[in-house]
Amino acid sequence: MTKDVIALTERAPDALSVLAGLLAGGPDLLVEAAGEGAVVQLCDAEGRPLVSIEVPLLLQVRGETARLLGPGAEPSGDGPAWWVEARAAAGVPQAEQLAGAFAARLTMLLGGGVWPPDAPGTVGAASPVDVSGITAVPAPAAAQPAVDMLTDKAAVVLQDRPVVPMTSWLSEALRATVDSDRSLQIVTPPHCRLSLPTRMLLQSTSSRWVVQDERCGYYDGLTGAVLRWQNDTFSPVRDENGETPVADAFAEVRPSGECQLILSFRTLHPPRADLVLGGALEAAWQALTGAPPAGWGTSEPAGLTWSRRQLTELAYERAPQPTWTVVVGAPDRPALATLRVIRTPEGVEEDITLTMGFGTDEKPPLETLPVLADDLVTRHGLKTMLCQLRAARQDLSAPPHFEHSPLPYAFVLGPAEVREAGRDTASRTPLKERPVRLGPNARPGFYYPLGDGETAESWHALEQLMRHLRGAPPA
Repeated sequence: MTKDVIALTERAPDALSVLAGLLAGGPDLLVEAAGEGAVVQLCDAEGRPLVSIEVPLLLQVRGETARLLGPGAEPSGDGPAWWVEARAAAGVPQAEQLAGAFAARLTMLLGGGVWPPDAPGTVGAASPVDVSGITAVPAPAAAQPAVDMLTDKAAVVLQDRPVVPMTSWLSEALRATVDSDRSLQIVTPPHCRLSLPTRMLLQSTSSRWVVQDERCGYYDGLTGAVLRWQNDTFSPVRDENGETPVADAFAEVRPSGECQLILSFRTLHPPRADLVLGGALEAAWQALTGAPPAGWGTSEPAGLTWSRRQLTELAYERAPQPTWTVVVGAPDRPALATLRVIRTPEGVEEDITLTMGFGTDEKPPLETLPVLADDLVTRHGLKTMLCQLRAARQDLSAPPHFEHSPLPYAFVLGPAEVREAGRDTASRTPLKERPVRLGPNARPGFYYPLGDGETAESWHALEQLMRHLRGAPPA
């Protein structure tokens, strides 16, 4: 299993401190650059990578380290920290020692700590790791630094950490696999979980979460399908009837009483010079949690303090290409969003999914949704919004066992979509409850209650509503 070692330093790594860390293997190892300079690699005499080190990431957001690495990993002090990730090559024991020694040397010079604290190489890091005679596995030319094995069908990434985040390494590997018509396959032990952005991006592509379990071998952590390595990829096992069995470990239902509220909404703005993005997400966050977002970034951990202006500048720099970001909240109120900015012929569109977690003694603020919907319609160019409830973990991470799918609670139609469907059609539906009119009377939107969000009947109500709005005959 490939090992990641993370240095969390109190001061910014400079050239001398990084050089001291790179000398953890002595002066004989080669140093190479990869990823257009974003990654530094310690290599053996043949130039094959032993340890890949990512550019330091400034962490200005409280709680991100604990969210991804556990409570014990949170840096001491109130100031920002620097996250420096070192990834050791698979199958080379000394590589993990090198990664640990590199991280420990950084924290000796800059203050801070190493995760995991018991990583090999962290004890006695002042002395170089003995790397005489070791060699790494040749890296395929098309492999990213995060990829452990590459075939014509799959890019396999091995991970062993409490939560697998969508790091910049992993997002680049995902992009490369999609571009090359491969499947990204993340292999973990059964104690690992996926962060919400990682789960969402895997589900939106042909990627797969492969859980290694001693009882069944391998299974898909999101569907439970028993898997086997065959034809250069992990793929579902078929029985004599052509069906795929579900792993026993996945089928173990573990209800906790926790739940999630999920809002998926789209906004559209005219491409004005003074446009500032992120207003709809900030308004939703404020309405539902009582505070604005805490931080954001283009990967996890989200290291930057929340800034609509910086988000807008980044989106304009990347246009016409889409911009994907992750947005996080304060530690005392689990909330996380993904926001994708897209240029369309009509203007600038924001595609947002905001998820909030609630404990067993908490209730989601469902009474706030109609008020929020009215604000989004009136001031933020809302097109559509689907509100859902789900029995799932408060911390928003995805475990490798069964969780119930979200159930619809309400749907919102913006003014442009109302005009397209026809105002009479949009205001008179076959649903039990009448819709709530939103916004100005001249350009209204509508809020449609779909039930209590606790039974499958709400899916039937949503299907009825969609057929009605599209002018299809009742089923």
